[in-house]
Amino acid sequence: MRVKRDIALRRAPGNPREGRLALAHGVRRAALGRSGVAALKREGDGTTPLGRFSVRQVLYRAGRLPRPRTQFPIHAIRASDGWCEDPADRNYNKMVRLSPRASADRLTRADHLYDLVLVLGFNDRPRVRGRGSAIFVHLARPGYAPTAGCIALSRHDLLMLLAQLQRGSAIVVMG
Repeated sequence: MRVKRDIALRRAPGNPREGRLALAHGVRRAALGRSGVAALKREGDGTTPLGRFSVRQVLYRAGRLPRPRTQFPIHAIRASDGWCEDPADRNYNKMVRLSPRASADRLTRADHLYDLVLVLGFNDRPRVRGRGSAIFVHLARPGYAPTAGCIALSRHDLLMLLAQLQRGSAIVVMG
């Protein structure tokens, strides 16, 4: 029987917008929010929140990579999928079906950032308006450019993280 284990993510020395993720195959580079990490996150502030976050579900682009093997609930991203970021919307911080009126982040991006996404349990049970919408672990931009508050990894490292995580384990973001 495998022991449930949390995965530590620490801020990189000298760079508040970059982190170091401790995986079984070594310490790996991660991009963090453009404003670094913070204990109190607010919608749009560009920070990655400090805390312990369980994986709620895995999202992936079926046309871009095979279905990942995982113990977590999994969803193939459709063209109509988005994530609501509007604190005034009743669907704030939830996956939604896109519409002309929806204030949502489109999950089918032209770039590859959302080809594989781990949705973390942040501000979802309960949802507090304005506290910040989804914190994802997604694919990194070239050069590990900062995110809007998410955690970004290389494709290889994100797949290794997914293989290492098990139900009950979490990602712990530390300052």
